[in-house]
Amino acid sequence: MSESILHADLDSFYASVEQRDDPRLRGRPVIVGGGVVLAASYQAKAHGVRTAMGGAQARRLCPGAIVVPPRFEAYTEASRAVFEVFHDTTPLVEGLSIDEAFLEVGGLRRLTGETPERIAARLRARVAEQVGLPITVGVARTKFLAKVASRVAKPDGLLVVPTEGELAFLHPLPVRMLWGVGEVTAGKLHGWGITTVAEVAELTEATLVALLGRASGRHLHALAHNRDPRVVQPGRRRGSIGSQRALGRRPRPWAEVETMLIGLVDRVTRRMRAAERIGRTVTLRLRFADYTRATRSHTMAEATAHTQTVLTSARTLLRAARPMIDSRGLTLIGIAVGNLAEASTGQLTLPFDRPPPELDTAVDLARTRFGRTAVTRGVLLGRELDADMPMLPD
Repeated sequence: MSESILHADLDSFYASVEQRDDPRLRGRPVIVGGGVVLAASYQAKAHGVRTAMGGAQARRLCPGAIVVPPRFEAYTEASRAVFEVFHDTTPLVEGLSIDEAFLEVGGLRRLTGETPERIAARLRARVAEQVGLPITVGVARTKFLAKVASRVAKPDGLLVVPTEGELAFLHPLPVRMLWGVGEVTAGKLHGWGITTVAEVAELTEATLVALLGRASGRHLHALAHNRDPRVVQPGRRRGSIGSQRALGRRPRPWAEVETMLIGLVDRVTRRMRAAERIGRTVTLRLRFADYTRATRSHTMAEATAHTQTVLTSARTLLRAARPMIDSRGLTLIGIAVGNLAEASTGQLTLPFDRPPPELDTAVDLARTRFGRTAVTRGVLLGRELDADMPMLPD
């Protein structure tokens, strides 16, 4: 089996769209979003600006940055145009987000005789010519290594990892390049003197399990040896639907945190109903001022897309996490609903004192007809969340 998987990833997507559409921004440090950084151009990143950073901190790091408001409609349209190029290249496209996807080109290679490198180069040229955006492509035998290759090749690059050179490429890389290794796991590994993928690969699976737990230990052991059996899955529906909001480092009153949670749940359940999905598992994601993270989940007895039911579970999780939030500060809050199923399989039966599911449907119809802000919860009046982030259709 040869290298035939492409991981295509647009570079600093939102900022690149802004630079494409406004020539005055080209070659200059650009920050998208004011209160919280939604995206930064590579010129801004060179000064240390990062996504989800507070706007004030970003401007201190890069005083010359140009701050522009987000234009989500423009990003959605650009994404749609890029994915047209993807699907015109191969029918085997697995979208990961609006700005990245896996493509399987093994069949195309057999049909046309083109090498994956040549296919990737043509794809990059077409995206640049037809959409006007830079895109980086990694090519490898596995999805994991293709994604690593694209990270190494950024910005605006192309990197092919030949099958016979996989481990020679992978092993010198830092452990943070392993899929799923964040700051906490990397800190643990560094504390044990493990800094490279090669040093992870030298450990037995049993040792990694003892150090990191069963799931993480087995996962990292497999990746360190480039064992990744996953195939590109076109048309695969998402396993969860979620939304999150970065808060910056300013302390937030508890009432404001709860209000943000309500807005996120409202957004998530609206998207679930639009996709005709219901779900059982509610997951709360938190990031703290010390850069640590926490995740808490609750699985309901039956699947639902009913806003009030999901909100009840989410509130319970948030209130249980309040001691951590009060002591460590909160910089990001997110909510997701997983264990999704088709809505036709059922809907949670509700107690008589809760708003019926038909109320959600009526609200959705009003928003579709009169606009997203036509109907909102009283607690959100004047405090509506930012515009919905663009995303791939479910």
